[in-house]
Amino acid sequence: MTRKRRRLILICICGGVLVVAVGLILNAMSGSIVFFRSPSEVAAQAVAPGTRFRLGGLVEAGSLRRGPDQTVDFIITDTGSTVPVHYKGLLPDLFREGQGVVAEGRLEPGGLFRADTVLAKHDEAYMPREVADALKAQGRWQEGGKAATAPSADASAGPDKALGPRSAR
Repeated sequence: MTRKRRRLILICICGGVLVVAVGLILNAMSGSIVFFRSPSEVAAQAVAPGTRFRLGGLVEAGSLRRGPDQTVDFIITDTGSTVPVHYKGLLPDLFREGQGVVAEGRLEPGGLFRADTVLAKHDEAYMPREVADALKAQGRWQEGGKAATAPSADASAGPDKALGPRSAR
């Protein structure tokens, strides 16, 4: 066997090992690549207790209960299914009922989700895509919310005219 042929065989073997390793890694991660699961997905997939994942949806109106030592209980819904959540810690400033949230934690045997991190939406336009799709399918989601307003006369004149001449600034 020539030296060139041995190098080619060695390169092919290394390439094959690399392909197998990448395939095994992607296969192992395939179930955990999802950013979060909705309550309907948790119910449909029968998630095993003790599994760590992110749960996203809306905080159900009237479900928020504050307890001693910064404990909070609430229900996350996607209007199809609900999952009760228990959290101990400070909630984000924007957290409130009827708002989109993502909680990270573990599912307990009784169906209670014990969260160790809670994230709230960052502005008025934020809604997780899966939650918005579920609400649209049920006819409970309205695009936009506010009617578009016509631009003012100054704004339509262009940025320089709306702010005045540059020398006056």
